[in-house]
Order: sequence, then C-alpha cells, then structure tokens
Amino acid sequence: MNERKKVELLAPAGNMEKLLTAFHFGADAVYIAGKSFGLRAFADNFDEKEMVEAIDIAHALGKKVYVTVNIYARNADFDGLKKYLVFLQNAGADAAIMSDAGVIAVSKEVAPRLPIHISTQANTLNKYAVKFWHEQGAERVVLARECRFEDIAEINSFVPTCETEVFVHGAMCISYSGRCLMSDFLTGRGANRGECVQACRWEWQITEKEHEDKPLSVREDARGTYVFNSKDLNLIHRIKELIECGVASFKIEGRMKSPYYVATVVNAYRRAIDAYYVRPDDYETDERIAADLFKTTHRQFTEGFTFYDGEVMQNYETSRATGDSEFLAVVKDYSDGVATVEMRSRFKEGQRVEILSPSDAFGKKVEIKNLRDVNDLPVEDAKRVQQILKFDCPYRLLPNDILRTE
Repeated sequence: MNERKKVELLAPAGNMEKLLTAFHFGADAVYIAGKSFGLRAFADNFDEKEMVEAIDIAHALGKKVYVTVNIYARNADFDGLKKYLVFLQNAGADAAIMSDAGVIAVSKEVAPRLPIHISTQANTLNKYAVKFWHEQGAERVVLARECRFEDIAEINSFVPTCETEVFVHGAMCISYSGRCLMSDFLTGRGANRGECVQACRWEWQITEKEHEDKPLSVREDARGTYVFNSKDLNLIHRIKELIECGVASFKIEGRMKSPYYVATVVNAYRRAIDAYYVRPDDYETDERIAADLFKTTHRQFTEGFTFYDGEVMQNYETSRATGDSEFLAVVKDYSDGVATVEMRSRFKEGQRVEILSPSDAFGKKVEIKNLRDVNDLPVEDAKRVQQILKFDCPYRLLPNDILRTE
C-alpha cells in the first residue's frame, strides 16, 4: 500500500451555503470560483469579500480552498487576471486551478506564492506531461477524465513528488476533457469561458439535410435521442484501488448542483474513505453507503474511462437527472429534543422522514410530530418555502443536517 498521507476529499462549492454543507459533511477541501475567470460562470460564485470569508472559515476548520482560474484566456483578460491572481495570493487561497499556459506563466510572475494546480482542462493523460507541469511549478495535476487507472498508477510512480487529483463522481462532458464548441456554436455562450449551456443534454433528433426521409441511426424514437448525453461518473466501489495507487485527492463534480447533492455525495465518500483507513487490507464497499448515492439527482452511473470495460457510457433513456429521495428541510438548531429546521420542500405532520447527517443519526427515520412555527402555532402542512419550523425529534441533530423523504 502507498504510504502517502490520507487521501483528500474535495467537494464543489458554488456558493457559501454549499461550502458550509461540504465542510459539515466531511470534505477536506472545496473548489470555488470568483465572479470571473472560472468555468462555471452561471454558478452563484464568490465575490472578493465572500472569498476572503470562505478562506478564513476553511482555515479555521483546518480545511482548504482552491480557486478555479481555468478559462482559456485572451489578451484582453490579462490586466484583470493579474490583479485577481495577486488578490488570491493575498487572500490565502490554498491553490489556483489553471489550464492556460499564459495564465500559469503570469501567475508565477505576479503571485509567486500562490500554489498552482493544473486543471483537468489541460488534458493531462501521461507521466511526461505531469512531469513537465511539475517542473513548471505545479504542485498538483488534475488528471483528464479520459485517463485510465493503469496510467494513473504509472503516473504516480513516475512523478511521486507531484500530487494527482482524480474525478470520482459527477457529470461528465461528452467532449474530450470538456473542450466543447457546441454551446458556443449554437448559442454564442463559450464553454471554455465558463458559459456552457450543456447542449449535449438537449433532446436531439438528427437527419442529414438531403436525405430527411432517411434518418441516421443516431435517431432513436419520437422523444429524441441522447447519444451526446453521458452517464454520471461514480467510483464509490473503487476507493481502495485509487488510494493504493497513490491518488492524492478525490474530486466531486458539481458546483452547479444543489446543497442536497453536495451533502449526499460528500457524506457517502467521506464514510467510504474513512472505512478504508480503518481496515485497508480487507476493505469492501458498504453497499448501504453506495446505495445512498441514488438518493440525490443523477443520471445512470458509469465508471467512465478510468475503469472502462466496454460498457455504453451514453445515457440513452433520458437527459433528465432523477433521484430516489427529496430534500425536505435543513436543520438550523437542536435543543432539548426539539429540532428547528428551514423548509425546502413540502412535508406534513405525521410524515416519516430520513436524516442525512455526518453523525450517528445518519439514516435514522423519524416521524414529524408536533410540527409548529416559531411562535409555537401548530402547522399541519409545511408548504411555505423556507419557513422556519420546529418539531419533536428523539435524535440529536446538528446544524446543517438534512431531512429527506424515505
């Protein structure tokens, strides 16, 4: 077994609520973006004041914040970029995630104390490329999703002083390492500048113009086809192999996803990782934990290119993400057997709900009893969005725990 330090669990944080959720459920680090220069321009993202606050919160918890600066830059971007990189260095960001060689060069010049992580957008697939980036000053390389497990292991052996980060869960782009032109071509919103409309997940029908009476085989049925729409990555059953081949960080995709998604996925991987370190020699995936990943929104799952075995990786049935459970409320407080929660989806007096928590309350079922508002007036049906409510609960809940449908 590789003797490196414990693998890092890295979670997405599209805003402050998701950052706090990720840390509550056990993430060691989060990756975030500012209002510019990242590849998720339509996430809430962080302004400079919020980013400083986020970094301070993380460091107080002994955790880390990495900031995406992974656009492919144009000349006009660099005046603003230089100021932004200096800001990130001064704010104490634990690393900037970059893909553009010009951005990397400028960062080394204007913000030499800012650690550099090479983005998955750089398409790094081989040990010589990792060695090159490491020699340019990168502390870590986020490997391309197309990288096979055997190559990951060889990379870690060849360049043991450079950390590797691997995506373990979440949406995958149909285009090579996310370098997609469809969004730009169809809508004028450039994927490589953070504005992707996910056109690959539209419901497509394709014919060749001169032979419209002869549809191409890509056309499936009256609903359309989804050949451009990838299944979601899920490597929960590959924890042992990835840790033991020397991967430094497990990355979860999803800065555009909900706090409930972040909570569910981080909780599952945190528990799986911790279980591995308790009994590494005979570790086996807890299927109860693996099944929990079906309770948040997802498409069909795949092990992607990492452990590719010839399976179909396109999601043919539908482009819509679905989940087996619904986010009902987030816990704000617990005292003397009473839980105070903020409503997120409708629930009622007498309804049985399930607890999502990093504590031993995880998975416990509880009946909503004595549901009431902050003035202790009875509430039979919680249908006011974000209403603060109280109910009697036998299990000690923590702030940021979640209630969901069974």
